[in-house]
Amino acid sequence: MTLRDVFEAISGQPTFLFLLLMAVPAITFLVNVWSGETAEEIWKWRYVYAVLVYLACIPGIFALTLNIYLFLFERQSIWEMHLAIQALPILTMGITLLLIRRKIPFNYIPAFGKLSSILTLIAAVMGILWVIDRTRIYAVTYVPFTYVVLGFIALLLIIRFAWSRIF
Repeated sequence: MTLRDVFEAISGQPTFLFLLLMAVPAITFLVNVWSGETAEEIWKWRYVYAVLVYLACIPGIFALTLNIYLFLFERQSIWEMHLAIQALPILTMGITLLLIRRKIPFNYIPAFGKLSSILTLIAAVMGILWVIDRTRIYAVTYVPFTYVVLGFIALLLIIRFAWSRIF
């Protein structure tokens, strides 16, 4: 079974995926209601918020990466986009993060920084692959491989630094 087969099976019956992905913001809304109003009450729910963040962000980041790959490398038309697989996880991630941000700052959620680190890494790798794909640098250059690796590491450090300055 390939990833394409899984996506086609999910696209054939999107109701289960829709219910599963919409349950995360619904549960987040309920946790916001139940967690109380004072900082001490909300602090007790930080691990529940961490689970909700990961439940929303892992499919959302995967869908975002998939969209970037399909649009940049495969040149998929936006008219052929599978909404249940490519748009709904990103929407779920956005709604869930907005609901959580209203209740508790992200820096209080355990391991939230790990998500930004993996997103930075994915963005750096996708950017480098796109540049290599567009310039065909792998076919016409005589640059030693060590310089390519050092450039990749430098780009990762620059992106990580920029990401930390933005957020």
